[in-house]
Amino acid sequence: MKNSSPIEMTSKPTSVSLFIPNLDGGGAERVMLHLAEGFAKRGLKADLVVAKAEGAYLKKVPPEVRLIDLKAKSPVILSKTLALKRYLQHERPTFLLSTLDILSSATWAKHLAGVPTGVVMCVQTNLSQQFRDRHGVLMTKLKSYLVKQFYPWADAIVAASKGVAEDLAHMADLPLTDIEVIYNPVVTSNFFDKVKEPIAHPWFAPGQPPVILGVGRLVKQKDFLTLVRAFALVRQRHPAQPRLMILGDVDEREPLIKPQLEALVQELGLEGEVALPGFVENPYAYMAKAAVFVLSSIYEGFGNVVAEALAAGTPVVSTDCESGPAEILEYGKYGKLVPVGDFNALADAIANTLSNPTDPEILRQRSQVFSVDRVVDQYLEVLNSLTKQG
Repeated sequence: MKNSSPIEMTSKPTSVSLFIPNLDGGGAERVMLHLAEGFAKRGLKADLVVAKAEGAYLKKVPPEVRLIDLKAKSPVILSKTLALKRYLQHERPTFLLSTLDILSSATWAKHLAGVPTGVVMCVQTNLSQQFRDRHGVLMTKLKSYLVKQFYPWADAIVAASKGVAEDLAHMADLPLTDIEVIYNPVVTSNFFDKVKEPIAHPWFAPGQPPVILGVGRLVKQKDFLTLVRAFALVRQRHPAQPRLMILGDVDEREPLIKPQLEALVQELGLEGEVALPGFVENPYAYMAKAAVFVLSSIYEGFGNVVAEALAAGTPVVSTDCESGPAEILEYGKYGKLVPVGDFNALADAIANTLSNPTDPEILRQRSQVFSVDRVVDQYLEVLNSLTKQG
C-alpha cells in the first residue's frame, strides 16, 4: 500500500472513526453501527462520521458513539471530501474506516489534510457487478479506473468476503494478499432478545400458513421479481399454501421497482398472498418466525440478511451470486444455493426446504462466525498490525 504519511506510533489504536455517506436502512450502514459500538465497548473513542445525517438508522446510533455530521452539499463528492479533510485535521483519529466510499474520499481527505491517520477502506460490495448494474460502459470504465488509481493509497483494505477481495484485486491490480477478508458483524449482543419480540402482523398468528421471507431494499440488485415468480410456483406445488413477505424500503434511485412488483403480483393472481410492508425496525423477529428465508439477489458483497437468518435459526435458500452468500452458507452446507435468475430452481429449493427444514441449532452455531465480538477482534488485529508497521 502507498502511505501518504506515516501512521503515528502507538501501542494500540486509541480512536477509530468510521465514515459512511449516510445512515440509510441498508446492510453496510448496519455494519458500521455495529463496528462503532464494538470499538466503543473496547474502550476506544469511536466517531461515526456521515456526509449527511439522514436515513432510517439515525436513531440507532449507540449513546457511546459520537455522531459527526459533515453536512455535505452539492457537489457531494467534493463537499464531503473537503469536510472530511477538515474533520481529520481537527480530530486526528488514529484510524479512519471508510465504506460505501466508491471514489475514495477518505484517502483523498487524508492526503489533503496531511495527517498521520491510518485509512482502512472497507469494501462491502462486488464493485465490478455494482458498476455494471448502475452505469453504462463509459462510467463503469471511469469508476474502475479511479478504484485502480486511488484504493492503493489506503493503508489497508478490508473486503467483506473472499469474492469481493478477488474482484477488487483484479480491478485495482493489487495482490490478493494485500486485501484482508473479514466477514461482516451481524450477530449483536442483543440479537437474540430481538428475535423474541412479538409481531403484530396477522400472518404470524398461530395456525396461519407458513411465511416465506425476503429482506432488502426494493432495487434491481435484489431481484425480487424472480422471488415472486418462484413463489407463484411454490403455491402451486406445496400443500401448505405459504405466503410471501418482502421487507424493505423503496430506493429513491429505483422508484419503479415497487410498482413492477405490485404489477407482477396482480398478473400472477397473488393479491392477498404477497405483502410489501416496507422498512421495519426489527426484521429479526420476522426472520425468526418465517418458515424459510430467501435471498434472490443478482449480486451481493456479503449478504448480511443471510447470516442474520441463520442466527435466527431460519432455513435459508439463496442464489449462488457473487460474492458472499455461498461463503456464509459454506457452499451449500447450511442452506440451498440456486443459479441467479432461475425462478424454477428457486421454487424447487423453497418447496424442498419447507418440507425438510434444517435443524435451527445447527444454523445458530454457524452464525457465531459473524458475531460482533469476533469481527471486532479481527479488525483490531488489522489496526494493531498497522501501528506496528508505523
